[in-house]
Amino acid sequence: MAHVLKVSLEDLYNGKTTKLALNKQVLCSPCGGKGTTKEGAEIACATCRGQGVRIQIRQIGPMIQQFQSAGKKVTNERKVLEVHIEKGMRDGTKITFRGESDQFPGMLPGDVVIILEEKPHDKFKRDGTQLYLEQSVDLLTALAGGQFAIKHLDGRHLLVQVIQGEILTPGIVKIVPGEGFPTQRHHEFGDLHIKFNIDFPTAADLDPSKLALLEQALPARPPLPALKGDVEEVVLATPDPNTRGGSGSRAHMDAMDEDDDDEGGHGGPGVQCATQ
Repeated sequence: MAHVLKVSLEDLYNGKTTKLALNKQVLCSPCGGKGTTKEGAEIACATCRGQGVRIQIRQIGPMIQQFQSAGKKVTNERKVLEVHIEKGMRDGTKITFRGESDQFPGMLPGDVVIILEEKPHDKFKRDGTQLYLEQSVDLLTALAGGQFAIKHLDGRHLLVQVIQGEILTPGIVKIVPGEGFPTQRHHEFGDLHIKFNIDFPTAADLDPSKLALLEQALPARPPLPALKGDVEEVVLATPDPNTRGGSGSRAHMDAMDEDDDDEGGHGGPGVQCATQ
């Protein structure tokens, strides 16, 4: 008998004991599954051979159905199991309770198997002992250093130091050694991998005076290459997602050219010669 138990990443990181209620069949306590309380009065059923279960096969039209009916040698019981989730267990780990499955007369009860299913986490991802996280930092911290905080799976807050002079670029990955996931037996920790996203300031955050300071602080712009031939100066614009094929007069003129080509050239509809 197998049951799936959904657990959080915090449960697998810290360990936890949880209770799971099951309904199972057990041997009738007054008769011990014999079907009678009188000593020596037990008679094995010729149909089920004393198993307390009878299987019947019936044909209904073109279909064949199998029915299973149980005698009253067993009764239902609610069983509460304490499931110990050890620190470092993985998704798919099986926890076995020996002999806790349904009971039948003359048969050894089977096992109850609890299968752990890891629930998705909104921040962290796990791969073995390695833990992964995406973190956003402001542009100033990315360029000049600073600090940011991460709340870990055990409730601790990691105050991460970005050393001045270490530039964080978008998509770069850094690690915090020893802050990953523990192993199950020896509780040795892997690393925490952090992939960085950089939050750039908006145009409203930068007035001309601040832009002038940036001009002084940042390296000078690289010179433009020598341009030969026709040079046309253009400006950038935000695309309109509702406009097919782009926006502006250039796209409109291209669309007109395509229509003209479909009609047989720029001179209007083509002239057809009549056959004599």
